[in-house]
Amino acid sequence: MNSTKPVLIIKTGSTVPELLAKGEDFETWIRLGMGLKPGSTIVANIADGQPLPSLDEISSLVITGSPAYLTDLAPWNYLAADYIRTAVNVAKPLLGICYGHQLLAWTFAGEIGCHPQGRELGTVPIALSDSARRDPLFCNLPNAFAAHAAHQQSVLSLPAGATHLAFNDFERVQGFRLGKCAWGVQFHPEFSADICEHYVRFRWDDMVSEGLQPQRILDQVAETPQAASLLQRFQEIAAACLAV
Repeated sequence: MNSTKPVLIIKTGSTVPELLAKGEDFETWIRLGMGLKPGSTIVANIADGQPLPSLDEISSLVITGSPAYLTDLAPWNYLAADYIRTAVNVAKPLLGICYGHQLLAWTFAGEIGCHPQGRELGTVPIALSDSARRDPLFCNLPNAFAAHAAHQQSVLSLPAGATHLAFNDFERVQGFRLGKCAWGVQFHPEFSADICEHYVRFRWDDMVSEGLQPQRILDQVAETPQAASLLQRFQEIAAACLAV
């Protein structure tokens, strides 16, 4: 197989305006987190109508987060779902992050909706299920680690046949797998502490109105190297699949 095939990043939205103005966005953070050089990824902004390449042209795919709500059901979600369904069926390595995590679950008839307790934002604890110990992506992680989160919608029920991998007291589905090599994570392994801090400041007034404590959340933001390691591990899994 051709080991030089690029990674496809399906872009479902953009980051907060302040970071975007600095030239930063999800696709760059993901590429850097995977340890990839410039030119080794293809970015398809499906939310802006950009076409998706043939699956034969790519090594793997990552689906970004988004400020959009999946339950708004923008038409491009159906196009993405058809593509994702085919990718999973042919065992193309796939990682969905936040909105991408929800989109993966929704594609296979999982239930998506607003979390009944509202927003999860900041550096949060993540715990692994027993199944994670046998999962190729999660198996090297400790039973508990920290990750960055920024979402209001969640996977309320998993698709049939999904393997539940990660959770915390707030969010029952922080991670899952479908088939052999398609994963969703509600948290953001591509975020640094600085990125997370920008999100907290951007949503400050919203959090105050929701009865949250943004200063306490900001004070608890920290780097999350173990969560970040999932991106490099995913790239290793994808490269191993290409070598077969």
